[in-house]
Amino acid sequence: MSNAKRNRREFTDEFKKQIVQLYLNGKSKSEIQKEYDLYASTLDRWIKQNQETGSFKAKDNLTDEQKELIELRKRNKQLEMENDILKQAALIMGRK
Repeated sequence: MSNAKRNRREFTDEFKKQIVQLYLNGKSKSEIQKEYDLYASTLDRWIKQNQETGSFKAKDNLTDEQKELIELRKRNKQLEMENDILKQAALIMGRK
């Protein structure tokens, strides 16, 4: 691998499963990385995701705390919008 910046590549879930299967069948991480031009962190993440959830989708691999934070942020934004609507209604009602 060169130090030049590589373009971001996208891989199908099927490809990721095949790569993980190569590792599980005994092929070394370094051999897989060289053969398929992968970063060590990418291969490690795929192996971990496969072991933990069997899914390569980011949303399926969030911790409970991460999921809760996303939900709380959504709820907070909803409440802020509702609050703004109520403030506008109060202003309108105050003019009458």
